[in-house]
Amino acid sequence: MTAHAPVLLHEAVDSLAVQPAGIYVDCTFGRGGHSRLILARLGPDGRLVALDRDPEAVRAASDIRDPRFIIVHGAFGELAKRLAAIGIARVHGILLDLGVSSPQLDEAARGFSFVREGPLDMRMDTTRGQTAAEWLAAATESEIREVIKTYGEERFAKSIAAAIVAARARGALATTGQLAALVAEAVPTREPRQDPATRTFQALRIRVNQELEELTLALPQCVELLAPGGRVVVISFHSLEDRIVKRFFREHSRADTLPPKLAVRARDLPRPRLRLVGKPVRAAAAEVAQNPRARSAIMRVAERTA
Repeated sequence: MTAHAPVLLHEAVDSLAVQPAGIYVDCTFGRGGHSRLILARLGPDGRLVALDRDPEAVRAASDIRDPRFIIVHGAFGELAKRLAAIGIARVHGILLDLGVSSPQLDEAARGFSFVREGPLDMRMDTTRGQTAAEWLAAATESEIREVIKTYGEERFAKSIAAAIVAARARGALATTGQLAALVAEAVPTREPRQDPATRTFQALRIRVNQELEELTLALPQCVELLAPGGRVVVISFHSLEDRIVKRFFREHSRADTLPPKLAVRARDLPRPRLRLVGKPVRAAAAEVAQNPRARSAIMRVAERTA
């Protein structure tokens, strides 16, 4: 099994500008790469809360035996509620490393990968929710087509959806191998070096885990939770995620618009709640060479204003 290599590790933690006595949140623990570096920069009075909705990630966090660290099983769309439950109302930095991790892809039983035969599950939290197989069995052809088109940005979504509906009439789609083979037959052509099933598997994973909805819920909570000067760092891996982050940061880093020629003193103008920090960051060529997953990563940073 491939060890999970956190993408933009030092860039992300550097961007948090860790204060030794601050309180930080790693919203996507994974296998703890970012968390361990944050802990290394915290002083004895600092605190780190990590969240992950994957029970395997929560189990992996038990290896960190540090009184400054706590792991919470939950999705980051529930961030404020999860922090309130442990008595935290204000933090100094929040990190979100979006998408799927290498351990999830590498374990066939999780059903994330089209190159490993396994049950068609795809749930990040295996304790709740519909599996991909269950959703495909119940969804209409138009719903399947729309998910594959929108979340996978797949131009052959119509033919793939029709093939799925025709196949399930002959028997349940139960494994990753069955779905990958079906998509390969339905897609007439594909970009070089990309498996025909890539976009369909991405789309189903996003739908099953409500990933874009969770991100949309989490970002406003981050703003409310951050202390003045605190930072939120988000690493995205595809355009749909990054578009949500980019728009949110842009909207909240601009002052409210007022009617033209309204007599208002400059000091009375409403201040934006966020300040953009630097430009979007991508992985350097050396990191991409060592970890191809980093190729699509883009990191954005914003700071809470006073």
